[in-house]
Amino acid sequence: MTIYDLKPKFQALLRPIVKVLHQKGITPNQVTWAALFLSALMGGLLAWTEGAAWTLLLVPLVMFIRMAMNAIDGILAKEFDMKTDAGAILNEMSDVIADALLYLPLAFVSGVSAVWVVLFVIVGILTEMAGVLAQVISKERRYDGPMGKSDRAFVFGLIALLLGLGLPAGWWVDTLLIITTLMGLLTVIRRSKGALS
Repeated sequence: MTIYDLKPKFQALLRPIVKVLHQKGITPNQVTWAALFLSALMGGLLAWTEGAAWTLLLVPLVMFIRMAMNAIDGILAKEFDMKTDAGAILNEMSDVIADALLYLPLAFVSGVSAVWVVLFVIVGILTEMAGVLAQVISKERRYDGPMGKSDRAFVFGLIALLLGLGLPAGWWVDTLLIITTLMGLLTVIRRSKGALS
């Protein structure tokens, strides 16, 4: 069970918005590019302010909006017959790039271990790579847990929220990052095994 399993219910809530966007001629790729730009902007603010409280408190909101945009581009592509090979590449590439742009600036926050932030990002990239490679091997994109994209986003958003509310960085941040990274490695293994089964 991962947060990703809630996606169908989340998509149902977004469908009225998707219909409006489709009527206005918005394409899935435009939504994907906008989500990438939003992540880059938020990551840039975090790096520039070195994790000022107001920027950290913005992170959960930005991540929720980005999650909605990621769902919207998928619904537009699938339900309005706008799927393209270029869109599939953009979707997969932009996700890992956006994560890196958004998560790496956490290393600028005083008291946060840069090493664990970087490892958190690297393992996140590996989990998505395992999911995509599974599609190459078995024709099925793998979303196995326990630490998929949505789960990593939740952990990162929680860390940013607590730091923004004034909780000093320390052992608890490193502990969360270590646990998340280890769960990410388990996710890589599960997705790889799923592809080969």
